[in-house]
Amino acid sequence: MGRAGMMLWALAAAFLAGVSGDEFSVLRSPQSVVFRDGSWPVPGERIPDIAALSMGFSVEEDLSWPGLAVGDIFHRPRATVLVTVKGVDKLVMPKDGISYPVENAVPFSLDSVANAIHTLFSEETPVVLQLAPSEERVYMVGKANSVFEDLSVTLRQLRNRLFQDNSILSSLPLNSLSRNNEVDLLFLSELQVLHDISSLLSRHKHLAKDHSPDLYSLELAGLEEIGKRYGEDSQQFKDASQILADSLQKFADEMYNLYGGNAVVEVVTAKTFDTPLVRKSRSILQTAQSTSYNLGYSYNFNYAVVFNIVLWLMIGLALAVIVISYNLWNMDPGYDSIIYRMTNQKIRMD
Repeated sequence: MGRAGMMLWALAAAFLAGVSGDEFSVLRSPQSVVFRDGSWPVPGERIPDIAALSMGFSVEEDLSWPGLAVGDIFHRPRATVLVTVKGVDKLVMPKDGISYPVENAVPFSLDSVANAIHTLFSEETPVVLQLAPSEERVYMVGKANSVFEDLSVTLRQLRNRLFQDNSILSSLPLNSLSRNNEVDLLFLSELQVLHDISSLLSRHKHLAKDHSPDLYSLELAGLEEIGKRYGEDSQQFKDASQILADSLQKFADEMYNLYGGNAVVEVVTAKTFDTPLVRKSRSILQTAQSTSYNLGYSYNFNYAVVFNIVLWLMIGLALAVIVISYNLWNMDPGYDSIIYRMTNQKIRMD
């Protein structure tokens, strides 16, 4: 990208900084994944593509966002962790990370990335976990079913988990938050989920050392409910924001260390989304039903690769046939052919 293009991106970033405060932050990343320092706006609908490219997967549409460099294509991260926080446009993290403004904050999902992992590494059964505790929405693929078998996913389970002896309530400073308020408990239960994910994964450290990439997509809405209940200027909202920022940084450090420093941990903060996300419930045991409308096959992005392989292979074979045929046609039987030469010597000896 030339200097003029970089200036255009900078002007767009300066404009969007005054319009939208939503952020895309990179808390931890390995050396093989390079995020450049800058204020380039991230298109909200392209966040899944950024996650896919950072893992080494291809995307359907080219991404011209300059914040993500090529990096080391031979060493890709073993895990990508993306946490979406609703109800706040920015969190003040304890450690300095790389943040970019989000342009057009629309709902997104990492279903395409999860499908790519499940398709390419189905035999190795990678860990794929997509979870939204407040909506009781969970999707697990591969070894995640065994690793997170004891993870609380329903609101009843989350509430019971909070009041166990080894919950975060025994060590987390609540400040102005209360254990007796349902909204506060919902927020705290999401923090408990973060703690339990890293704790359960630490019991299966061997999974973080295999060759298949893992994916974690978490959606937290507890802070949004705190803001609705007490107001965004309340002490409860300020305390909850600080507690969440500290918990996210701790969670990022734990996941990063569990994968030996080879994991990308990202956070998206969005005050509100422009349109609601309509998701279809999925089951890995469900059989897909298809209806035939006499349509052509859907375009496969591997078509160009296969086409070039077949094309040049056929051209090479055609050239080989032409060269061999030309040499056979112009061959001198008495001089070039060893068969005629040997036969001629045998006749003379007889």
